[in-house]
Amino acid sequence: MAKIDHVSPLAPAGFPQMPRIGGVRFAAGAAGVRYQGRDDVMLAVMRPGTAVAGVFTRSATRSAPVLDCQAKLGGASDGPAAILVNSGNSNAFTGHYGQTSVAAVTAAVAKATGVAPGRVFTASTGVIGEPLPHERITAKLDDLAGTLSDAAIEPAARAIMTTDTFAKGACATLEIDGTPVNIAGIAKGSGMIAPDMATMLVYIFTDAGFDQGALQTLLSKLTGTTFNCITVDSDTSTSDSLILCATGAAGVDATGNAAFESALHGVMLDLAQQVVRDGEGATKFVEVRVTGAANDADAKTHGLSIANSPLVKTAIAGEDPNWGRVVMAIGKSGAAADRDLLSIRFGEILVAEKGWVSPHYREADAAAYMKGQDLVIAVDLGLADGRATVWTCDLTHGYISINADYRS
Repeated sequence: MAKIDHVSPLAPAGFPQMPRIGGVRFAAGAAGVRYQGRDDVMLAVMRPGTAVAGVFTRSATRSAPVLDCQAKLGGASDGPAAILVNSGNSNAFTGHYGQTSVAAVTAAVAKATGVAPGRVFTASTGVIGEPLPHERITAKLDDLAGTLSDAAIEPAARAIMTTDTFAKGACATLEIDGTPVNIAGIAKGSGMIAPDMATMLVYIFTDAGFDQGALQTLLSKLTGTTFNCITVDSDTSTSDSLILCATGAAGVDATGNAAFESALHGVMLDLAQQVVRDGEGATKFVEVRVTGAANDADAKTHGLSIANSPLVKTAIAGEDPNWGRVVMAIGKSGAAADRDLLSIRFGEILVAEKGWVSPHYREADAAAYMKGQDLVIAVDLGLADGRATVWTCDLTHGYISINADYRS
């Protein structure tokens, strides 16, 4: 697998100082699933009564761990819960052996932690189509269970990385009825990013209390404007999993609380944007804002068409303000558009309007703008009130290098 020996130029300054979430403990270790000399397995164990919600890829070739997690959601929630994640091998497209590996890992986690098998959620990320050497994972579970700590969320974030160049974390603290409530989340993702229901691997924990059904409804709602609005390369993974755990350790029920919803949305959006900032080979972070569409769904369709266009993304990489490629992407999206009503801006620069280049547009101004790291492409369709925002990155030679050598 290609060695990643740099950190994305778009990376944050460092891993954030995360609050400890009551009722959650983490451990990370090296099982040698594929990588050598680094942690590649993460275990999290949650207190009894933890509510667990999740959203997953809708890929028709989704992995055995995804199918297992989907089958377990909504079950009994009175006992403790556990999450086990390995990197390096996705356990996807592995036939009946995939289910065998999931069963073996689940049983080993249950034995080592005392968590019922039906409350053990697993995930695998990495190469597709190779049997998971699950015995390497199960051999490490007693060690992992013995080192669980509420302070080990950063090592857990590092253990789930594949081609990521930095560990991803985000958090928030708020008060509900005078009681502090914490949210902390970690994510992995860099390539094969065009989510369809969830994204990559994401694990979010809160010490707030929640009814499981309400937690699931909230997670599904917020996924639509966060993880399902990012794209790196237009490819949806077989393994995308997003799990949200509410332990209730703070003693506060956050069901229906608007402030909690806002804080959770902020954590999810932060993690989603970090994934884009770590896009394979990325040098530019791009926000695509679409307004004036026939409806919100059309706006998102246009936004993703722009964000996924190789021609748009390579122009951005080359710092070329080639707005004609944006026009092309709008025209091919299939959503409603009228050439003579739309306008395009790069940042605050009005590039085109009413079916033609703006008379005030100066190529030199746009070229100077494109040299920035954080860019905004804004399109107004002039049709109605539909709007959406999506986030992407540029497409560089680095993306080719990483993926051409991925299995070597």
